[in-house]
Amino acid sequence: MIKALENFDLVIFGGDGDLSLRKIIPAVINRIKDGQIKSQSKVVVASISSYTTKSFITYMKDKMLEYGIKIDQSAFSELITMISYVNLDLTISSNYQALYKALEKSPNPQTIFYYSTPSKLFDVISKHLFENKLINDVTKIVLEKPLGSNLKSFEKLNKQVRKYFREDQIYRIDHYLGKETVQNLMVLRFANHLYELAWNAQNIDNVQITVAESIGVESRKEFYDSYGALKDMIQNHLLQLLCLVAMEPPSSLTADNVRNEKLKVLQSLRPYKANEISSLTVKGQYTRGEVDSKFVNSYQEDIETYESNTETFVALRTYIDNWRWAGVPFYLRTGKRMPARYSEIVINFKRVAHNLFPSRNKIDRNKLIIRLQPEERIELVQMVKLPGPGGYRYKPISLELDYGGSFSKKFPEAYERLLIDVVRGNQTLFMHEDEVRASWEWIHSITDNWDKTEQELELYKAGSDGPGNKVLKPSHYWHQSKAFGNEEIVV
Repeated sequence: MIKALENFDLVIFGGDGDLSLRKIIPAVINRIKDGQIKSQSKVVVASISSYTTKSFITYMKDKMLEYGIKIDQSAFSELITMISYVNLDLTISSNYQALYKALEKSPNPQTIFYYSTPSKLFDVISKHLFENKLINDVTKIVLEKPLGSNLKSFEKLNKQVRKYFREDQIYRIDHYLGKETVQNLMVLRFANHLYELAWNAQNIDNVQITVAESIGVESRKEFYDSYGALKDMIQNHLLQLLCLVAMEPPSSLTADNVRNEKLKVLQSLRPYKANEISSLTVKGQYTRGEVDSKFVNSYQEDIETYESNTETFVALRTYIDNWRWAGVPFYLRTGKRMPARYSEIVINFKRVAHNLFPSRNKIDRNKLIIRLQPEERIELVQMVKLPGPGGYRYKPISLELDYGGSFSKKFPEAYERLLIDVVRGNQTLFMHEDEVRASWEWIHSITDNWDKTEQELELYKAGSDGPGNKVLKPSHYWHQSKAFGNEEIVV
């Protein structure tokens, strides 16, 4: 592992883009505010746009105000003393001399190169950094998804980058793993005897992981139509959440130990077969409808192409074939143009073995609900007696930990945490190449069989809960969040 160094230089390729202005630079500002990034560090924004440093600062501030990002003025003023803009065509090696000059007088030996660019440029950037002597033993790079579009393209991309960087220099980022509630999942599981005793097939009926988006494809038309919901969301975000839920306790919280346990989960995922793919998976595409009482176009109207078979919704039932989880279904669901935006993990425990109460009313299962967004909280749903006479009347009630209400101190956004982990050389929350490889291998068991069986898209109305009911048998349930009425319904 590379030794952590307090001061560093950060170079953001594609630094005038949406990701940089919405997430990366605001993360830098907030870490400056909290004293974790010192003024000795440099921030270099590199892009093909013809800004000067002064004009870029004006543009940067205007865009962040447009996005509604709150800016701490003191920290922003300090950032201005640290930031410089370099006009750089990333495909031309000689242009990198301007970047070399921007960094050559820096006293900081460590440079972090953030690749906020399409992945097709990863090889070109790495090669030109090497040719212009901008890489040393403590250099680090941060790679955003997508990491390829299939196993073959990932292997090619990874091989290209690994020509110039060791594995411990590469940080493959998934911002979902930086969320506070996701981090708390580790503490919840491994610091509470009660949960760890029950965290197995003997006590858990099913696990559901849902990432619902109310938006459509927005400005990502070309990219999204070539990837779809399965590769855009399931292959990375949802599989990483599944790994944290299902992994065995690591011997310690070092990066290698945690990532090894996650890899074992991915390698234990049951591959799909052609004769079961249609009963275990659903893929859908949104049509016209209403979201938040506003009319919205269909997906094909959004991308201005009327022959697209790209899925905007995926629901899967899968199994982890190991000792802890044998027979427990894991349900993964993600979709665009859902009624509301939310992400959550629901652990559905098994029902009590016998109802001894005279009324014999159904006893709902206990649930552990881990809400990731928009508000972060944890709920434990359990049965309680209703007050008053009249015998044993009961209903499910939530014990709720609301992060916003329970902690007065603002906790950092995901990108803030992950950026500081890069600086400190902590790769625990970043994907190892073996994890990405294993996830693509499993995804291929879906895409190959979709193609083989010519599985059709199911259309669903924008603003609805998605298509069909093929994924779940009647004995299983999707948990419906508070956004949808907080009830269980058969899908």
